[in-house]
Amino acid sequence: MAAETLSVEENLLRSFLDYLKVEKGLSPLSLKAYAADVKQFAEFLGKRRLAKAQRGDVSRFLQHLLAHGVDGRSTGRKLSALRQFYRFLLLDHGSEHDPTLNIESPRQWKVLPKSLARPEVEAMLRPEAGTAGRRLTLAVRDRAILETLYGGALRVSEVASVRLQDLKLELGYVLVRGKGDKERIVPLGRSAQEALQIYLAESRPALLGHKLSPLLFVGRGGRALTRQRLWQVVRSASSKAVRRASPHMLRHSCATHMVENGADLRTVQTILGHADISTTQVYTHVALDRLKSVYRRHHPRATMRKTDEK
Repeated sequence: MAAETLSVEENLLRSFLDYLKVEKGLSPLSLKAYAADVKQFAEFLGKRRLAKAQRGDVSRFLQHLLAHGVDGRSTGRKLSALRQFYRFLLLDHGSEHDPTLNIESPRQWKVLPKSLARPEVEAMLRPEAGTAGRRLTLAVRDRAILETLYGGALRVSEVASVRLQDLKLELGYVLVRGKGDKERIVPLGRSAQEALQIYLAESRPALLGHKLSPLLFVGRGGRALTRQRLWQVVRSASSKAVRRASPHMLRHSCATHMVENGADLRTVQTILGHADISTTQVYTHVALDRLKSVYRRHHPRATMRKTDEK
């Protein structure tokens, strides 16, 4: 009986792959990927046949993949393969149900961004003591970069490309060109403004020497800073904090801390340069976790247990 079931499953899969090859014109590599995804689901089902799979089976399969380290994009691809397979069964094999119906793609599941606690940010931004000469010149520049990344919630590419003429220090903002070359005005706090003033007065002229550059942040000889160099700046500064950080973590931290302090989502959306507010809404979940944590620690009845009724 097991051999017969296996034969039925193999025949279904073979017919499905023929359909993809002839009707959809997929390449051999794509066919191999589809076959592997459907076979993996069949193995997960065990004794249950593919044609008898239920919606719960598909959901448990996706959760199993994510729990074992498969990322959302790869899991979403596997769900897409199963959608195609069950759509094929509906059309060509008289199947009466599709277990993948109304299952949201894991690629669209919101992943809470990693952010730093405020003491960790403070440790990263604290000026280094005892530096002098070239080390001091670079330290002043790097602190200005860190303050700008966190103060304005900028992307690393935006910091690398911001021009000197885009900085309106006396007005407290910088003009940023983000994704799709869209411009936005980003306010800068007092700490960022002070760090930039020192950098512009002392470090930038020393780094430029006799060169000229339209960029705000430069390396020795006026060279443009690469994304990799900016990552190194953040990683080096995060050695003073608890965790290793990235430029994007500073961006997320800025947004998270603003929401925690009561900033409305529309304002945060504008500062971050998100086209859709649904992208910004993820920070409400981060702030809610923080809110619950503070509530549990400080509310007198948050951790009280119910006494047995007598």
